[in-house]
Amino acid sequence: MAAMRPPPMPSIEGFALPRAARSSLIFVAVALVAALLADLDITTRSPGFELQRMLAGALSPQLLPWAELLEALLQTLAYAIAAVTLAAGAGFALSLLFQRRAVRLLCTALRSVHELFWGLLFIQLLGIQPLAGVLAIALPYTGIFAKVYAEILEEADAAERPALPAGSDRLSRFAYGTWARVRPHFASYTLYRLECGLRSSTVLGFIGLPTLGYHLVAAFMQGHYDQAAALLLTLYALIATLRLWMRWQLWPLLAALALGWVLIHSELQLRLLAPLLQDMVPAPLRAGDWGQLLPWLGRIVAEQALPGAFNTLLVTQMAVVLAGALALGLFPLLSRQFAARPLRWAGHWLLVLLRSTPELIITFVLLLLWGPSMLPAVIAMGVHNGAIVGHLSGRFSDALVLRIDASRGLNRYGFEVLPRIYGQFLAFLFYRWEVIMRETAVLGVLGIHTLGFYIDSAFERFSLDVALLLIVFTAALNIAIEAVARQLRQRLHLQQHADTEAPQPAL
Repeated sequence: MAAMRPPPMPSIEGFALPRAARSSLIFVAVALVAALLADLDITTRSPGFELQRMLAGALSPQLLPWAELLEALLQTLAYAIAAVTLAAGAGFALSLLFQRRAVRLLCTALRSVHELFWGLLFIQLLGIQPLAGVLAIALPYTGIFAKVYAEILEEADAAERPALPAGSDRLSRFAYGTWARVRPHFASYTLYRLECGLRSSTVLGFIGLPTLGYHLVAAFMQGHYDQAAALLLTLYALIATLRLWMRWQLWPLLAALALGWVLIHSELQLRLLAPLLQDMVPAPLRAGDWGQLLPWLGRIVAEQALPGAFNTLLVTQMAVVLAGALALGLFPLLSRQFAARPLRWAGHWLLVLLRSTPELIITFVLLLLWGPSMLPAVIAMGVHNGAIVGHLSGRFSDALVLRIDASRGLNRYGFEVLPRIYGQFLAFLFYRWEVIMRETAVLGVLGIHTLGFYIDSAFERFSLDVALLLIVFTAALNIAIEAVARQLRQRLHLQQHADTEAPQPAL
């Protein structure tokens, strides 16, 4: 009879399942309270009719004229490849100095501001040109690369070192020792970050840069759902075939072509920068009235920053719980512990489809269907991030070795697999928490009253000082959430490695 009892709850490196369960219940309770306070109404009169039109367009995709499509595709590729190349190089250099507090603070500040906010800022400074888009992606990615590369290097240094001749210099130890161990991880993460760069490049079209996203917004706004479907299929094909056309031997050539194209099609007008930079100085200081600075700050914080932060937190907490629930339901679709090969194949491509669609695009489509409220943002963030966490959790569950007489079906899920992967599942989810916060703030550019709504409105009024202050406030909020997530991972003894967000296997 002892063999029929469920396995004991695991405790891996101090991880305690009951404590994790309590933390999960607190998150669920907070999300339920947020749902009571949030605006989740569906305001359109006939969402079903619009959905039918979208489905009809999806079943009969219509490509843009080839010249127009090819130009948008090349610009999307050029932005992503150029930005990721610059960010990977700068991130690697910073990762070697990451033990210094100033470097860590710089990288945290860079990655805490979403690329869409960087894009809005650089468009004001440089105009609508490729350099603005490349810098918008490269700056936050530099901070991300530096952190991930530094953690990979730290783990490699802690591992067993290969035997090298006595007296080997530091460069030789790195080239013949450390580099051999970290190269596969660097390669895997860099390629994953290029996939993210393609999505980021597409999303920059929402603020006017002529990538695939620009044409996608135009198609949806005009009701040309057949063209929108073709553009989405183009994006999916681009991401799905990434490992076929992006070979490491070709990267230097593609990077050189992308950077050259960006430089040729960009123009830096320094004479225009000075007045714009001056406009970023708070208005009371420009007027020489220091006494009005605190009242000016107080009005912006009370009327814009705090309401925007409150709405951002509401959407974020609901989306985190929804993402977790979806991930727990989706991961068996691609786990060898549950699904046969055909089902795993279907589950894999379902999750690839969901995570390859930028949250901004999902939210935009749902806003067209349901009208303005927080509901489209919650669903979009939950679905996209749930697919990512579900993919990672499913791959992690493949490494489990179960007993020969392990139970099947729901018992296997509830007693054999879930208790063993729950700690890692929470680690994945907490890493996505800060990402969900960043993305939720950005969804304000679509009219949802998160922080991005007030930032976008400030840019539209050419109030660069207000926009910059709100961006700094958003960055501070993201840093605070990241710190809380880190404390939770430490308290629950969860994995601390940031490379967990990459859903691709090593090259």
